[in-house]
Formats: sequence, structure tokens, C-alpha cells
Amino acid sequence: MFLGFQITFVTSSLRSNTVMRTWFLCKVKYAKENEEGLLKNVSEQYLVDAVSFTEAEARIYDMLGSVIRGDFQVTSISKSNIVDVFFFDDVDVWHKCKITYIVADADSGKEKKVTQYMLVTAHNVKEAYDRIYESLNNMLVSFNVPDVSESQIVEIFPYEKDDEELNPAIPDNLKPLSEDQNESENVGENQP
Repeated sequence: MFLGFQITFVTSSLRSNTVMRTWFLCKVKYAKENEEGLLKNVSEQYLVDAVSFTEAEARIYDMLGSVIRGDFQVTSISKSNIVDVFFFDDVDVWHKCKITYIVADADSGKEKKVTQYMLVTAHNVKEAYDRIYESLNNMLVSFNVPDVSESQIVEIFPYEKDDEELNPAIPDNLKPLSEDQNESENVGENQP
């Protein structure tokens, strides 16, 4: 655990260019082969970006089906309190960072403490703290990082636009809304 450092940044936006994701924590149980070649039952945690519990379950089965030999069981799926994930290529160890900051309520003017949790890859807690500091350098408000700890999460599966199972082909009788709007605009231009 890494406690008690205050960080202050002022920039033009409060992470406005990021997409809001919904993360689901999936616990998976299966028989894993250890160094001696013996099978041992293990339970591992994975984080999946999905729009529903059903999609999270489908994605975790799809993602792990080709990786895990033999049968596996998804024993639990729960909505996660993680709001953002920062991946660095040099390491696979995930650290959970607690971020707190104060915002003023627009209507009443009262200050409110906001707590958010984020994940970052790092070799150790100190590096995780430094990386979360670096990743959040565009925050508009002062924030505090009161807690950084190593996470049990083995792997994270973010939504990718190229995921074929998440982007099925558009049926022939349907067309994208953007094309329909363009046709409507063109029809109005051709009328006298």
C-alpha cells in the first residue's frame, strides 16, 4: 500500500476525450497445469468491458475458450467499480489505484468528495503510483492517491471495434442511420 501523496494539476479538460466504459469482474475456475505437470484447480479474475452481464459472460467464454485447455466455469460476474484502465506494454501486473478529488455541486455550491478506482500496469506499487500520476496529468482538479495495491486481476479485455462478435454484419434490409440522414438532406436540396 502506498499512502498520502497530494497531486495538483490544472488543464483544459477533465478526461473529456475518453469513452465511458462499463467493466465487469469475471471469476473463472479451471484446472491449470503447474510446473511439475500436475493439474491444480485455480480461480482467476478477469476484467471485461461489456454493456450487460450477458455480454460479459459471452465475451469471457469467447476470449478464454481458445486459451484455457479443457473445461472452465465462470463462477461469478459482478459490475466493477473500475472507471479507467491504463496499460503499459512492459509488464502484466495490474495495480488498483484509489483516486479522490473534490468537486463543487453546480446547484448548491457545496463541495463533494469523489472516489474513483483505476487500474494501471506496473512492476511495483511505487511505479504504479508514478504511472497513475502520469496518466492523469490532464485532470482539471486537484486529486489525491490515498491507496495503491496489487490487484488479483489476471487480464483485461477491453471492447475493441474490431471484435467481430460485437459488430455483427448489418442485415440487407437495414442501413446505418448516417446514410439515411444524408439521403434525407440530399432529397431536400433537390426540391425547388
